[in-house]
Amino acid sequence: MERNKEQIFKEDTKRHFPNSTNATSPLSASKIVAKVNLLSSTSVPSRVSTLVSNPNRNRNESQVYRQVIDAISSITPSKDISSFYLQVHKILTNYLGCSFTAYGLYNEISGCINLKLIDKMDNSFVSKVFKTDSNNPIYQVFSTKSIISKKNVNFLNLAYFHNHSITILPMISVSKCIGVMIVADELDETYRNLCAFISNYVATVFDNYSLIEAANAHMNTDSLTQLYNHRGFQECLTKELCQAEESGQDLSIVMLDVNNISKINRELGHAKGDEVIKLVAEKVKHNMRKSDMAGRYGGDEIALILPNTNVSEAKYIAEYITYSLSCCFVDDVGPVKVSVGIASYPECAKEQEKLLILAEQAMYISQAQGYKDGMSAIISSSDFNFWDDVALHSYAEVLSKRHSQMGMNFEEELLKKFNNEQINSVNHLSEIATSLAGAIDAKDPYTKGHSTSVSRYSEALARAINLPEDEVQRIKLGALLHDVGKIGIPENILKKPDRLSDDEWNVMKQHPTIGADKVLMPNEALRDLIPIVKYHHEHIDGSGYPEKLKGDEIPLAAKIVAVADAFHALISDRPYRKGLSLDVACNILTEGAGKQWDSNLIRKFIQIAPSLSTKI
Repeated sequence: MERNKEQIFKEDTKRHFPNSTNATSPLSASKIVAKVNLLSSTSVPSRVSTLVSNPNRNRNESQVYRQVIDAISSITPSKDISSFYLQVHKILTNYLGCSFTAYGLYNEISGCINLKLIDKMDNSFVSKVFKTDSNNPIYQVFSTKSIISKKNVNFLNLAYFHNHSITILPMISVSKCIGVMIVADELDETYRNLCAFISNYVATVFDNYSLIEAANAHMNTDSLTQLYNHRGFQECLTKELCQAEESGQDLSIVMLDVNNISKINRELGHAKGDEVIKLVAEKVKHNMRKSDMAGRYGGDEIALILPNTNVSEAKYIAEYITYSLSCCFVDDVGPVKVSVGIASYPECAKEQEKLLILAEQAMYISQAQGYKDGMSAIISSSDFNFWDDVALHSYAEVLSKRHSQMGMNFEEELLKKFNNEQINSVNHLSEIATSLAGAIDAKDPYTKGHSTSVSRYSEALARAINLPEDEVQRIKLGALLHDVGKIGIPENILKKPDRLSDDEWNVMKQHPTIGADKVLMPNEALRDLIPIVKYHHEHIDGSGYPEKLKGDEIPLAAKIVAVADAFHALISDRPYRKGLSLDVACNILTEGAGKQWDSNLIRKFIQIAPSLSTKI
């Protein structure tokens, strides 16, 4: 005796579905059509169905079989289960004339089947069937894996569909029932088997969706904290920022940094450090709201995404979290302390990376401010002056620690702030220029304080040759910004511990032009400093850069800064050598007089050098 259609279907499903990696099309069209041909040739009667008055059914049933399966197998990939099922629903209503369809997936945690019903107009209705309602036909189908037909749907408590008969089918994937599918109206045996095939096909697709979601969740989850990892956090933030933009709502980022974690790892071991990080993660999970998301942003940093939350509300949540942490003691560590930074959309920034930069900057400022009354300082990026020394140092630290690979993007943000600053006095300009120079020096750990030292030496030399006071001040300011073009030089070149290669040196030689064109030219108040910044690397003999000027072609102010710049470079430590003594540095300057530097300036500078240098 030949196998019946249901047995053929079960064997085919088991053979083809389990290892499928395509959540929306587990079977190829050719395999499905082949199976349909087998079913129709062995058992589908050649008669016209009269159960439902649909024109599409007034054909040979084997032809309907093939059309339905062809349509099912050609469904385009969908992002979610609901979208996929809506395509299946349209096929069933178009080809079989169903008044409505429904699917319900069993939730093991809640012990209920969550039913979603869709009518011909794509309206949807939801209902629940609990495991305790054992007499409900939906749960009976689920528990027995059998097909049941009913003359009405009163048991669904949906008044709109009371007068319809239905067929309830189990959704079976790899021999396990994961839910039910409902088709209206009542079906004869032939179309029952077709719908059973589709129901199990849908079950397998749904199962694949679940596997993919579980894999993605695992891929985006940090194994230590069970929060989102960096990738998962970034994806969530992208999605939430889009929603905030569409809804016009606020969004805040709170970033927490576990203090002294390096010391804990070094002195007590990484296991103790992990214990502290896990504790912070647990407190974050327990104290954040249901709508919030948290992730392990870095090794010792945990960040929260707070939708529909402004700065003041974010501070309140951060205060609650830090208070709960202050009540926790870890053996050998004591109370857990964190630094807290906040940045909000759209108040602080609208771009995702800029928001994260500002949150990190605020976090480092919090770290610098320490604690008050035993509580962490909670800092928002709207709380501080960008040009404050601590703020700029924090900004540079963020760039070097996290975002050096992003090139000039954030350096350009620094320039944007610089050029948009409203200058209200000479002192104000000097303060901002000092802060900008400090930020540039912070990019290069081997030239800390270089700009201020060169400015001091240049001012002294300008006074020594009796230049007018206004010119002295111009030279002082120009010297302070002489290296500002390094803002556009990649950090891997600035921080290289060895001598630069020819290609790297060619990149480095662009900094005078970058400083003049990108920093000074856009700011009218600074344009008279362009000759100093652009030409301070020109040589008397014409061998310098960027334009190979020589002799009197080089502005006097640039010649002065060139001498001061060279002297400080000679007496400063470099990764490839120690700083030179005063005598040796002066001898080198003397040897280069008339070739690289102006002879008269070198002679005057050597006279005042002992009073300028503290180098022994």
